[in-house]
Amino acid sequence: MFQRTSLSLGLLLCSAMLFSGCPRPVEQPAQPVITSLKDVAAVRLNYRYEADVPPPNDTRPSLTDERNAAVQSHFDQSRLNELLDKTIPSPDGKRVVAVYHIPTDTQSEFRLDMYSADGVLLRKITPDAMAVHFPDTIVWAPDSSTVAFVAMTRGVSTALATPTPPDGGNSIPKASPTVSDTNTDSNIAETVDPEANANSDLPPAPATPAAPTNVLTFRTEQIYTCNADGDAIKPLTQNEGLIYFYYVWSPDSKMLAALAATGREWQYLEYQADQNKEQYVPIGRPRVIEKTGRERRLDDALTAVQPIWSPDSAKIACAFDKQVRIYDAAGDAPTQAAIPLRNNLLLSSQAYDREQGASLNVPNSNTEANSNLNTNTNNNVGTASNAAPTTLPDEKTLVSFNPIIALVWPTEEQLYFQTAYVKRMRNDSDSVMSFPRWHRLFLTPQASVLNR
Repeated sequence: MFQRTSLSLGLLLCSAMLFSGCPRPVEQPAQPVITSLKDVAAVRLNYRYEADVPPPNDTRPSLTDERNAAVQSHFDQSRLNELLDKTIPSPDGKRVVAVYHIPTDTQSEFRLDMYSADGVLLRKITPDAMAVHFPDTIVWAPDSSTVAFVAMTRGVSTALATPTPPDGGNSIPKASPTVSDTNTDSNIAETVDPEANANSDLPPAPATPAAPTNVLTFRTEQIYTCNADGDAIKPLTQNEGLIYFYYVWSPDSKMLAALAATGREWQYLEYQADQNKEQYVPIGRPRVIEKTGRERRLDDALTAVQPIWSPDSAKIACAFDKQVRIYDAAGDAPTQAAIPLRNNLLLSSQAYDREQGASLNVPNSNTEANSNLNTNTNNNVGTASNAAPTTLPDEKTLVSFNPIIALVWPTEEQLYFQTAYVKRMRNDSDSVMSFPRWHRLFLTPQASVLNR
């Protein structure tokens, strides 16, 4: 019995030693499955360049100069000493921002009020001590919850100021109520007699809301926001000395991509443009700004091209001359992927010039006669079907080799950019835009991302 028990114990010990010598496989954590470019960092993107493609379909809401008729009627009837410049409806059509000024305001300073779509004044947005600048950049968030605009401390505005409407002819000056030299008595009676409508069945006009007070303002243009009721106005940026002049909402309405420049940079470049009789086109550094006010500068380089969001709100694209840079919107540290396009544009511009010259039987395409040509060709540079030459052409000989002037990001995988020669003069008849061409980048994850 003892021997049998010892034998059994020995077998058990051998079995234990055998299994202990075979390590168990360690379970590896499951890798996240890449289902969208939103999950791919900017530095992990591949791109394919396609030249001279048809322009992208513009899916952005069309802007119109047509004013809300109900708001205009309210100004005509009840706000005779105020001049309505434009109205900006919310995407859902429920609210309207009224942009206006009074005769004593300077030409570049405006005020904002919030109306309902049927012309009821809900709230005065801006305090009297605040001046709204760049009215063409006032923009609603896509979800209609918030309005963003640029404002600063109001400058000197006295009765001596010339009541000149803003450039563009958007405002319609209304004459202040005056007393005619004829029928003076009857006019006065109709205008000021408090008993004239004593027996009228019309309800009294609602009291005009008071302008807000105690709103922090700055000596340079900052971005402000308010809600859809015109309430909760606050400065989204608080960088005294910086001028914010362009900003665009992310598709999810949570962040803004903006351009900003220092006051000194603005003044110097504006002076240079004035000396050359050119329209001043501001340039700035791209930034991303959250609704909370958290701000991150994306790049130290200056650009005049407006940044653009990816449709998933995960990335921002900016252009610098012949280069596109893509940034991740989330995170604390700047992250970017640079896409150098100079060589691609040199080769496609060479092919474009040759094709345009051949179509006109022009031996040398670099002539004044070709300065206004605009024909789309499809030269897919960098593919196997187009063998690259051994040397790059001289850019000085290419009339269609121009910087990037616009970006459009309609789908996650397709990023469009436009190149052209643009010169904006104060006299519009002297302005020039030559060789506008659209190109496309196809974005895909790198193989290392898909195979991990």
